[in-house]
Amino acid sequence: MSEVKIRSPLLAAGAILLSVALLITGNGLQVMLLPIRGGMEGFSAFQVGLLGSGYFFGFVLGCAFSPLLIIRAGHIRTFAALVSIASAAALGYPLAVDPLTWVLLRMITGFCLAGLYLVVESWLNDQATNETRGALISTYVTVNFTVITLGQMMVTLVRPDSFVLFSIASVLVSLAAVPIVMTRSSQPPPVTIVRFRPRHMFQLSPTGTVSIFLVGVATGSFWSLGPSYANAASGNVTDAALFMSAAVMGGAVLQWPAGKISDTIDRRLVMIGLALLSAVIGAVIMVMPHVTWLWLTLGFAFGAGLLPAYAIVSSHVFDFADRSDYVEISAGLLLLNGLGSTVGPVLTSLTIELFGPGGMFITNGVVMIALIGFVAERLRRREGLPEAEKEHFDLGTAGAVSVVGDEEAVQLSDLVVQEPAA
Repeated sequence: MSEVKIRSPLLAAGAILLSVALLITGNGLQVMLLPIRGGMEGFSAFQVGLLGSGYFFGFVLGCAFSPLLIIRAGHIRTFAALVSIASAAALGYPLAVDPLTWVLLRMITGFCLAGLYLVVESWLNDQATNETRGALISTYVTVNFTVITLGQMMVTLVRPDSFVLFSIASVLVSLAAVPIVMTRSSQPPPVTIVRFRPRHMFQLSPTGTVSIFLVGVATGSFWSLGPSYANAASGNVTDAALFMSAAVMGGAVLQWPAGKISDTIDRRLVMIGLALLSAVIGAVIMVMPHVTWLWLTLGFAFGAGLLPAYAIVSSHVFDFADRSDYVEISAGLLLLNGLGSTVGPVLTSLTIELFGPGGMFITNGVVMIALIGFVAERLRRREGLPEAEKEHFDLGTAGAVSVVGDEEAVQLSDLVVQEPAA
């Protein structure tokens, strides 16, 4: 049967969004489950940190090589193959409880997720029109935040030391293939291979290039070691899941307001404000006694400072980029962020080994102070753009899409604000 272009982009995107929901729910469950289960199995903080680093390193490799898979096999076949591999990896953890094996499995999962995000986001952009793109991307980002929270909370369903939760994660990831494989909407055009030129990016925006790496260090540490900290601090898997979910919701709530504020003032001031909020709240969390409602409130505030930073930094870089370079810049930002996210969990795990679970916030504070110092120095050296010259912020302003569509025809709004979560 020939492919049919469904008339309503929002209707056509329904199958894609359903696949995304299933995929990220399954991955969100693993994000929460693996550090907790690793701790129960006697993994050291350094070994748990390596799990996060392995995921992000795999994600970076996926950004580099999954476009070649799509060119060779097409979007649907690539999606089905990567879903199958990711589903199998989810079942590998309870079968081989070994730190190095788990790191390898997380690396495989990261590679698969990068390719799956690329397929999904390029498909969404192909289905969207100028009239529907804002609503579609906003829906996509909302789905991401919602279902990763749902996945994290699923860790409370069954004891983490059982096989069941890994099986649930595998089933959810497997089911993600069904809506995509069965959709009748046309596949997007072939992806475009772009170059990664960090020197060019640094010349374009030193602030953005350095900051996106530092944001990766901080967020990679949070996704990888946040569950371990929360479980150790609360002694309760349910409270740990609630803490992580509160942080995600904080990031979701502040994402849009922070972006809109950055449209009216120098975005670098917003970066400093978010970094300061993250550092201060992290320090308070580290020293305060555990009172559940206050702890969760502070977790919400911590996420509000940390998680919107990727979009703001990306928007700052795009303010200085030519439209012909948008796809290359989007890919470069994602790769630099991924490299930072690879380094971050290892550094943070060493801090935790020295200072205990709260060491996660020590590393976060040092990274945020470094970001504030560098950005403040750049404020002294380079004036900000006037509001009229900025690219307007919305939930489609910076990219997790490494390469999409026709490079000559790509619009800024074709790129999706979606930082990879572990």
